[in-house]
Amino acid sequence: MSADDGERREDTGPFAWLRALGPRGRHAFAGAFGGYALDSYDFFTLPLTMVAIAAHFGLNSGQSGLLTTVTLVVSAVGGVLAGILADRIGRTKALMVTVITYAFFTVLCGFAPSYEALLVFRALQGIGFGGEWAVGAVLVAEYACARHRGRTLGGVQSAWAVGWALAVTVYTLVFGFLDDDSAWRVMFWTGALPALLVIYIRRHVTDAPALARTRAESTGRGSFTGIFRPGLLRITLCAVLLSTGVQGGYYTLATWLPTYLKTGRGLTVVGTGGYLALLISGAFIGYLTGGYLTDRLGRKRNITLFAVLSALAILAYTHIPPGMNDLLLVLGFPLGFCMSAIFSGFGSFLAELYPTALRATGQGFTYNTGRAAGAFFPTLVGFLAASCGVGGALVFGAVGYAIAVLALLGLPETRGRELT
Repeated sequence: MSADDGERREDTGPFAWLRALGPRGRHAFAGAFGGYALDSYDFFTLPLTMVAIAAHFGLNSGQSGLLTTVTLVVSAVGGVLAGILADRIGRTKALMVTVITYAFFTVLCGFAPSYEALLVFRALQGIGFGGEWAVGAVLVAEYACARHRGRTLGGVQSAWAVGWALAVTVYTLVFGFLDDDSAWRVMFWTGALPALLVIYIRRHVTDAPALARTRAESTGRGSFTGIFRPGLLRITLCAVLLSTGVQGGYYTLATWLPTYLKTGRGLTVVGTGGYLALLISGAFIGYLTGGYLTDRLGRKRNITLFAVLSALAILAYTHIPPGMNDLLLVLGFPLGFCMSAIFSGFGSFLAELYPTALRATGQGFTYNTGRAAGAFFPTLVGFLAASCGVGGALVFGAVGYAIAVLALLGLPETRGRELT
């Protein structure tokens, strides 16, 4: 076998994207993957324990939804701050700051003596929660080659399903052995786990050398106003709208689906875990598939395809007649698949829209401002649920995906674009 044959096989194999990162890039991938998985774990401690928390503090559905909304709204602030910080002090240092922040305040949630205290702690957790993905995605994007960037960032995105699965597993065990008033607090205390990841990041993860030098030599590093200059204003506004639509649809389901399965469909804790297992399996495969398709079809086509499919899946999932819970199980997989595949192109797409000196700032702002705006979807569903039930209100999530498709009209296709 010639050297050329070996190189060709490496370039086209199923794990070519991972080999192309090189040793340093693979460490960066591991750090970002772990950070995002544990970020997901800490986020899902709230939706999974929502029923127990509502009973403990005597909350109505609107107050329960506000706990998620405040996390996502404040995450916009965290995303902007982390993005600016990453453009000024480097991706790796900023990543460590975000991980420590969301882990610390997740633990404090478990000590909350009142609803108001829990609301404050959850809001502060949102600062780290909002910053981690933006920083980790930029870090890996700058190591990835243009040909494989979609698949590489799709791999990072798949960590969300891993963290979600871990949260469901721990939730099932904790609530199986403890009473609800103690179990929800223990769930939040397990949110200390991400702090251990900081040790790995500190020892093994570094910024991409070439782009780190470019960033250091650039003027206007981490300038918030820079992403609104004439050449970037339309891109920034449309990217925020895109992120709002996709995340509004996603967080509506992520927040209220466990409650819907328990109160609307009458499933037990174990039953809910089983249904979510198939949903999460679909999500994991969706992230990987979406990463592949975003490199093959392009960023915009991939997002459009799965926006349409996600909206249809929501409508089908929430209109299954009573007594047909087996059909819920069947539809859980495609719902998780479509809702996750749409995210796979986000890391590469947003990174490719901005120059190096503003990349983390632009990505952090657009993704998390969209997340904050989309956060009002779960709150609205909470209030609508009082009149039309959780299942009926969940349909509102499909509106978000229509918004996302419209936003794509103002954005360029970036597939194959080199990061300079």
